[in-house]
Amino acid sequence: MYFLPENLDNYVVSHSAQEPDLLKQLTRETYQKILQPIMLSGPYQGRVLSMISKLIRPKCILELGTFTGYSTLCLAEGLASDGELHTIDINEELVDFQRKYFDNSEYGDQIIQHTGSALDIIPELNKTFDLVFVDADKPNYSNYFHLIIDKLNSGGIILSDNVLWHGKVVEPLDEKDKSTKAVLDYNTLLKEDKRIETVILPIRDGLTISRKL
Repeated sequence: MYFLPENLDNYVVSHSAQEPDLLKQLTRETYQKILQPIMLSGPYQGRVLSMISKLIRPKCILELGTFTGYSTLCLAEGLASDGELHTIDINEELVDFQRKYFDNSEYGDQIIQHTGSALDIIPELNKTFDLVFVDADKPNYSNYFHLIIDKLNSGGIILSDNVLWHGKVVEPLDEKDKSTKAVLDYNTLLKEDKRIETVILPIRDGLTISRKL
């Protein structure tokens, strides 16, 4: 979803850094072969993720929701030279697709894939993180937060995608709409939790930056 007028959005995109060729190839193949290619972060948001990661220079990143690996590679651009990125996705059918692009990048040796439920995998990770990107199933966003927060280093950042949820967050709530209810609850949680400070950016479908105090 785009919240800016099209002409202004086009200006913003055209005056921002352009995506690397490898990510253009990944996007093309995703649209050719994978269901729901709209789940890709896309070139502009990808450059935002890359810039944030480069500013943080994290030694350890956690990503929830790999899909075909676009956002993974964007986040990896900011990794410290000895850093690592752990990415979790429940869809085992995408593992080989992801790995092909990871290995064709300069970050292949630094990216560790985990397949299965993030609710099960996160507690097993004996790591602390400088940067976490949450872009998985919306009904579990709050559950992920509770698992992540104690593994996040002081000053660490949680990036949460789709927090404006196609604009539904300001529309009358259909009680049967579990995803919208979950996003509303999650946004309130991030606003009220005293361990973090949070700002929502109206980038694409909404991107929250939360910093651990």
